[in-house]
Amino acid sequence: MNSNAAEKSLRGFSLLRCLSDEEIKSVSSRCRWRTYNRGETILDKDSTSRDVFFILRGAVAIVSFSGAGREVTLATRKAGDFFGELAAIDEKPRSASATAVEKSEIAIMAPDIFTDLVRDRADVGFMLLQRLADVIRTSGLRIMELSTLQAAQRVYAELLRMAQPDVAVPGLWVVRPLPPMHEIASLTSTTRETVNRAISQLYPSGLLKRKGRNLFLMDRGKLEEIVQSLQAHHNGRK
Repeated sequence: MNSNAAEKSLRGFSLLRCLSDEEIKSVSSRCRWRTYNRGETILDKDSTSRDVFFILRGAVAIVSFSGAGREVTLATRKAGDFFGELAAIDEKPRSASATAVEKSEIAIMAPDIFTDLVRDRADVGFMLLQRLADVIRTSGLRIMELSTLQAAQRVYAELLRMAQPDVAVPGLWVVRPLPPMHEIASLTSTTRETVNRAISQLYPSGLLKRKGRNLFLMDRGKLEEIVQSLQAHHNGRK
């Protein structure tokens, strides 16, 4: 990572936005800073480490493995996000592994620094609660989709979650960049071939449009209708 001290700052992370510049500087100086290359393991499942990881640049996949050894992606964390907080809170072994999906610059915060912030700063604690609530909601949605949606529809539902409003064109949504097919497959418990087929079959209708590494949702509402209608059809066949 660049040795410029000005860049080694946790300013910009929503969890810590309530801290003053001096507090941010103090906390940042107590972190360890490291760069991970693409594919490099950051932490292993069942590890007893309790550090919390803040992503300054890059992206990290949070993964677990089935009894048969199949890799399942639980989430992808990007710049401005953090992970590893559960072990810092409950002091139990890691429930998943973390791997850099691209070159990533990360601040590693010791567990005592993290828990002191949560205990001493109610505003930080409340931000953490909001984050955990979001994780629970997302997990609940994925569990429901696994039981009610077929593979292609799970892919569309995941794209809807990934998409963000396009700042250049009001009303347009974009997945920027579109993750590799195998990552989406892992998130939706299907195969890379199924993901590619599900996305490709919507190109002729104009609902999806690929430009370089980005995938544009030309009509988000229509895509939502497709997921909902197919879910209802699937439920009606039970």
